Amino acid sequence: MSRKGQSITLSISERDKAELEAIALEFGMMWGEEQPNISKLIKAIAQRQLLIGNNNDWKESRIRALHRCIAALTDIGQIEQAQIIANLLLERSELSIPLRNEIERFLENSPPAWRLQIDNYILRNQPFQLSYQDARGVLFNFTVRHAQVAPHEKRQYLDCWCEETEGNFDIPELIHNWSLRLDRITDAAVTVISGEWRNQLDEIEVEMHLFAGLAFAYQAKPEDTTSEWLPDKPKVKRVIRRVSSTFWFSREVMQYAPDCVVILPENVRDRLKQKLLTLCQLYDIETTS
Repeated sequence: MSRKGQSITLSISERDKAELEAIALEFGMMWGEEQPNISKLIKAIAQRQLLIGNNNDWKESRIRALHRCIAALTDIGQIEQAQIIANLLLERSELSIPLRNEIERFLENSPPAWRLQIDNYILRNQPFQLSYQDARGVLFNFTVRHAQVAPHEKRQYLDCWCEETEGNFDIPELIHNWSLRLDRITDAAVTVISGEWRNQLDEIEVEMHLFAGLAFAYQAKPEDTTSEWLPDKPKVKRVIRRVSSTFWFSREVMQYAPDCVVILPENVRDRLKQKLLTLCQLYDIETTS
């Protein structure tokens, strides 16, 4: 003689019912192949096949650190990883309403398909063709053989090595390097191409001397190959750095003038001198040749 199962009645809202069904679906508690089964879910909990844990015991420091990870991963183009952390945080009940709303907006504003393609190709070291049209209607085509998403002045750029050089006004050694501002690309076509992926952007070494307080306050950067005090010039620090773009490099060092002087190479030094001469003309400062 078979034993009849006992039934219980749950007084829950439609939203809570939907949440329970979602959990049942996640753990494979189903009627047939498609219908989630709340009864099976409750039975699994009762039999301790599924364990219930606290969802409000994370410290604020942990939530703050994970929240910062979302921004950091987004800045370097790891969008999928940032979304994983965002969804993990949304599962927690400790989140304040403003923080929850911010994370939900982040997930709603997911990047376009072409951006995800680029991130995927970078992870795979896969060369690709990038075509897009700017706001003026000018069409750009780039054959990309190395790329990385990098922040410059609070904006995200695609720093890439491309076969095309027309329109690039950097020095000859860096003319294959491009820095494309991603938020100015509204739509793009991205396709796989054959060939080898380059290990890095083209680079040159730039030597600069730092004076006064800047010399003592300077902290070496990962791209620095040398950072040392000059024995014959007290209080002067010599820094040699690998540079892939004179545009971004000059924007950085110009803000430290006159406590930073570029020594070598000559073509980079000459570009900075020309900027200073132009600035003197704008301020009606007479210079001698």
